[in-house]
Amino acid sequence: MSTNWRELFPTKLTFVIFLLYMSLFIGQGIFVTASQESNNSYGYNTVTVVLLTEVFKLIVSTCLYCRDHNLRSLVRDVHKDRNVLALYMVPAFLYCLYNNLAFVNLATFDPTTYYLLLQLRVVVTGILFQIIFKKYLSQRQWISLILLTLGCMMKQIDFGSFYSDANDDSESAAIQQQHSLNRTAIEKAEVHGKNMSGFDFSLSAVFILAQTICSCLAGVYNEYLLKDKGADVNIFVQNVFMYLDSIVCNAAILLLRGELLDAFSPQNLGSIMRFSVLIIIVNNAAIGIVTSFFLKYMNSILKTFASALELLFTAVLCYFLFSIPIYMNTALAIAVVSYAIYLYTQSPVVNLGKVRPLSNLSDATAKSTDKRKLLDEEAAESDLDMV
Repeated sequence: MSTNWRELFPTKLTFVIFLLYMSLFIGQGIFVTASQESNNSYGYNTVTVVLLTEVFKLIVSTCLYCRDHNLRSLVRDVHKDRNVLALYMVPAFLYCLYNNLAFVNLATFDPTTYYLLLQLRVVVTGILFQIIFKKYLSQRQWISLILLTLGCMMKQIDFGSFYSDANDDSESAAIQQQHSLNRTAIEKAEVHGKNMSGFDFSLSAVFILAQTICSCLAGVYNEYLLKDKGADVNIFVQNVFMYLDSIVCNAAILLLRGELLDAFSPQNLGSIMRFSVLIIIVNNAAIGIVTSFFLKYMNSILKTFASALELLFTAVLCYFLFSIPIYMNTALAIAVVSYAIYLYTQSPVVNLGKVRPLSNLSDATAKSTDKRKLLDEEAAESDLDMV
């Protein structure tokens, strides 16, 4: 069996987008963890950080649009496609919850455990993908998705307890078990009380499940808007729609918490104007823009596998940066997830919808009329070839 790289990545630029997406998300977990205080809390208002990130995304998307157009044209396009702007309120609200829950969950879990638990979304994404796009997954694709989920579940298994139970009558086993417990206590102290055992029945489990559901619904619905309802809308105009709605959602959260005015006080803004926090804003802004290209020119199924592949790099980086150990269950979980990714590459999902493959950035900003013209020309050429 050969890997279908051409189906996975139609052009070189889509492969670059894939690598960028992975790198930025790896950075997200590491940067957020590095910005935490010794007690895993944040010395800044995290909702304000998410709101400022959306403002920064809006500015960048507007600047990218204005490379080939002007602000008057942007206002005209926003008014013309205001129905699409209203539709973007759904994924904007879901992404708002997802981004804010990311700070909450990264204060509870170490980055590797956090990303492993988020992989529970893959089966839900597969089901939603079939319902919305009417593209049914093959048996091999479903097997790879289920393997990915099982790999994430392995994170919860305590292999050390199995070993000790099998050797209860042995004095050496008891000594080894005590040594293991001592080592575990030291290692857990080094990671400042992070939850490294995986999924448990607590409030943190509710939060991680909520973030997982938000990720699934937002990703698939956003892909639907990019490829169907908003396929003829300039991608940067679509980004403007998303970020305008996201700003409204985050401002509403601050208002409900009674922090809307206090969030922008000199003291709170001063706590944000640090490199460790500003890098989060820049990194997360880049994630938002790259994700829009990812979903428009690839698909949400491949996006879940990109997220799973991040585990390999996150686990290694966290080991060196934060002294977070890699236990046997984590190593096995990563191995199963990696095999699931390999299996998926043998039969990837292809879903371009109404969108042409992306070969350069100018294609992304081409007007819908130009796209239709190109499609008509290609169809005419293919008809001539058949004659």
